[in-house]
Amino acid sequence: MTGLGPVAWPPAPIKTERLVLREPEARDRAAFVELLASPEVHTYLGGPRPRDELEREMPEVPERWPGSFVVELDGAMIGQILLRRAPEHHRPAAAGKADLGYLFLPRAWGFGYAAEACAAALDWFDGVLSGEPVVLATQTANMGSMRLAAKLGFTEAERFRAWDAEQWLGMRSPVPQSD
Repeated sequence: MTGLGPVAWPPAPIKTERLVLREPEARDRAAFVELLASPEVHTYLGGPRPRDELEREMPEVPERWPGSFVVELDGAMIGQILLRRAPEHHRPAAAGKADLGYLFLPRAWGFGYAAEACAAALDWFDGVLSGEPVVLATQTANMGSMRLAAKLGFTEAERFRAWDAEQWLGMRSPVPQSD
């Protein structure tokens, strides 16, 4: 995955009714380790990484690049939103388009935080790169992710098989540019 292109980074923190989307900071390191080592979080993502490996390899300030937002609730990280370019070798329908990804700690599931945070990230994206479509890939077995994709306005572009499971690629049409 590559950067988003000509985007000023980091943006000012994005505030929603309950959440803040911001650039990662050193205080988020333990939450990143927990997120990446969680078997529940990685059920549909090929499995978790070993915690000891993450502890050794995780930089002091994790994932600091354009398109990587920490999702914060009441001052603590509960998840991550990723917006980045899908590479050319990815699915043909996705190649070169912005790709939305998200990971949330299990304790944050079921409260609508993912929908709220993803909608805010997509609004930000539409403001800085208006007129561009966004793609999202998930396993069809991940019903929560499938519901979220529909709620966010993604429609099916294709299905394919990868990692021994059926995958779904959705596309969100570009928001028309205003004059």
